[in-house]
Parts: sequence; structure tokens; C-alpha cells
Amino acid sequence: MAELVTIARPYAEAVFRLAREGKALTAWSERLSLLAAISADEQVRSRLDDPELSATQKAALISSLAGAPSGGDETNLISVLAENGRLVLLPEIATLFAALKGAEEGVKEATIHSAFPLDDAQLATLLGDLEARFSSRLKAEVVVDQSLIGGVKIVVGDQVLDASVRGKLEALGSALKN
Repeated sequence: MAELVTIARPYAEAVFRLAREGKALTAWSERLSLLAAISADEQVRSRLDDPELSATQKAALISSLAGAPSGGDETNLISVLAENGRLVLLPEIATLFAALKGAEEGVKEATIHSAFPLDDAQLATLLGDLEARFSSRLKAEVVVDQSLIGGVKIVVGDQVLDASVRGKLEALGSALKN
């Protein structure tokens, strides 16, 4: 997984620079999300793995499914990836691009693991506190994880805040062992 990210990063950074210069971050983000979904599809993936298809045919397949205009920057990206056998990187490129776009806009991705579903008021309060703590706007995804027993576990970038009952029990158990 780390290898794919390493290989995908230069492509994502190049597309990001291109999108920023063209003031088309949102448009590129949407297109990359579409391309990522297409390339992650099982049927498409099986066609991309077919050694009898040429790079040009693979690029044409992705471009036609995405409805990419011929001759544009998007078509060039698809062609370069196909020629280098890297169309499978599209999901990673889209993820890295989204992170770069978020950093440019001052927005960080947050995953909130909660033992129970959060209503809008609870989420708004929690996001307000988290945005103050991380000094940036957050785009949150809420995941219900009943194994937490209670509370929340929050992941923002590489930082984890574990305020769950399970986390506290694990910390207590670790402290008792020492």
C-alpha cells in the first residue's frame, strides 16, 4: 500500500499544480474521483489486467467510460498512466489530490468513530471543538463502531484522539499490567 502511495504521489502533485494554475481544483477533484471509481471497478480492473490490450486501448477504455474530452489534460494523464502501466494508481492519485486540495483550502479530513449514531447538533458541537483544537476546518466522516462501547475515537491525519470506553479500558488494562 505504501508503495502505491509513493508511486502515485508525483502524479497527484503534478495534477494538483496543473489544477491550481488553471483554477480548477474542484473540477479536477470531481474528475479524479470519477476516474478512481471507474478504475476500481472489478470488471474494468479485469480488462486493465488483460495483457492482450495495448496501453492505448486501456487508455481509450478509461477515457470512454469517463466521458473524457479527447486531447485534454485529463486524456493526457490517462495516456501517461496507461503507457507506464499505472492506471491502477487512479484511486491513490485521487486520494492524494484530495489531501493536497484540502491543505490548500485549509481543510483537513477527519474520521469520527462513534459507538452510536451522532445527530446533527452533536456533530456540530464536536466539530466546533475539534476545529478549535486542530486550528483548521474539518471535513468529517462519521463511522458507527459499536465495539467502542461508548464515546468517540477521532482520526485527523496521523493524529488519533481516543475518548472511547474501549480505549480507556485498554489504557487501564495496560497500566495495571505495568
